Amino acid sequence: IKRVSANLGQSTVMTCHNKTNISMVTWKINPKTEGQCTLAYRMDLNRKERSNCSDRINWRSRPDWDQALEIQQVGVADEGNYTCEVVNADGNFHDVYHLTVLVAPRMALYCDDHGNPVCEAETVKPAAEISWVPESNSTPTADSHTNGTVTVVSRLAAHSTNGKNPTCIVSHATLNETKSIDCSSSYRDLILCIAIILSFLIIITFVAVIYYLKLHGYRFCHKSKPPDIIPTYSSQDDTAEVEPYTTYVQKENVIYNSVSDLTLRQNLPQGQSPAT
Repeated sequence: IKRVSANLGQSTVMTCHNKTNISMVTWKINPKTEGQCTLAYRMDLNRKERSNCSDRINWRSRPDWDQALEIQQVGVADEGNYTCEVVNADGNFHDVYHLTVLVAPRMALYCDDHGNPVCEAETVKPAAEISWVPESNSTPTADSHTNGTVTVVSRLAAHSTNGKNPTCIVSHATLNETKSIDCSSSYRDLILCIAIILSFLIIITFVAVIYYLKLHGYRFCHKSKPPDIIPTYSSQDDTAEVEPYTTYVQKENVIYNSVSDLTLRQNLPQGQSPAT
């Protein structure tokens, strides 16, 4: 069995035995997730036969002189066994291939909420290897997905960096990528940002409370006004109130009578007094 690999989305080619006087060639394809498909060509009839194969899987060229198989835009579902059978006067000859589809990792390096560096190799196939500089005994964790890919995560304790910016190294068949990060400053920036946001929210809340209290007529220094008292009067009170007015009227009458008497007295003969 010949092991071949192909990158996701690219094309790959598998060849057959180079034999002469071929009468028939057949490709039998057994992917892991789908049913078997077959491509065949009969030289004597100059006829192609095809069964359950995707349009992406086809002869690379004319099968009468080039029996190679080509897969375009390789997907994860194409992974499996591919067998080429060539028939001529000398017998049957087989070439068996096992195709592995490689998915390049998407590398991510960031700082978590506690200021620890975290390195991820997302959706890769096969799983990537993660290492740190300076070296660390961090144990990566792998999360498998239904499509056969794996996400590998490695978390580094901040105290193990010895004050140096840690570097994450992701090793995979499709790439070898390196990134470094300084989480100490990022953690300080995060704390500062949170403090600013909390201060802003406190100020907004205080202003909103003041506005609400003013809107509903609340006064912080409010002096209560005594209630207006409407006096009630009895019959005796009415008499007491009327008496001063009556006395005043009587005095007015006395004054008026005195003036009248004075005028009358002036008009009477000497020695007479006015009538009472």
